[in-house]
Amino acid sequence: MPDPIPSNATTSPDSPAPGPGSPRSRSDRGLPLLLALTVLVADQWSKSWVLSHLEPGRSYPFLPGLLALQRVSNTGAAFSLFRDSVQVLAVVSLAVSAAVLLWILWKPPHGLWPSLALGFLLGGAAGNGLDRWNHGAVTDFLATMPFSFPVFNLADVAINLAVACFALDQLAAFLPRRSGPGSSRSRGRQGSGRGAGPGGSHG
Repeated sequence: MPDPIPSNATTSPDSPAPGPGSPRSRSDRGLPLLLALTVLVADQWSKSWVLSHLEPGRSYPFLPGLLALQRVSNTGAAFSLFRDSVQVLAVVSLAVSAAVLLWILWKPPHGLWPSLALGFLLGGAAGNGLDRWNHGAVTDFLATMPFSFPVFNLADVAINLAVACFALDQLAAFLPRRSGPGSSRSRGRQGSGRGAGPGGSHG
């Protein structure tokens, strides 16, 4: 009679992934959702403070030699691209936010970089999207000092961090394929064949 399979046996690699309601899925959702909420709150609070305390167009020292505060109303996309396209960009922001939120809820990301990327992207898209729907423009206030660059905000920073995290995730997936066990085995087989004569004897 075959031995019974223990209840605590580990699942095989071919076993199905955890379902949407599994504890692992719920934990995978936690980081991106919490990060998105943090980005959204920080972005909206900073813009509210800027609208209450800074005069439009005037520059205020912030980080000497690096950043200044300058209140600007941006009717375009991130870094003042696609100006005067508020309605279209508002719809795009809503669509992106909804798509990323559904992605997180129905297919939770596995790993640090995808979780950070989706969290930053959701928080940044939602932050600028709320500005477009509520005010008809995005409030930008961070101006670079050493060189000329479009004024931006925390949501813009989060969106660019999302792109960087996606790139790092792809790089992390690419490197093991370049230096993984398969490549080392092939190098070992090539090395073992050097100097071997017919019949396996060495010269």
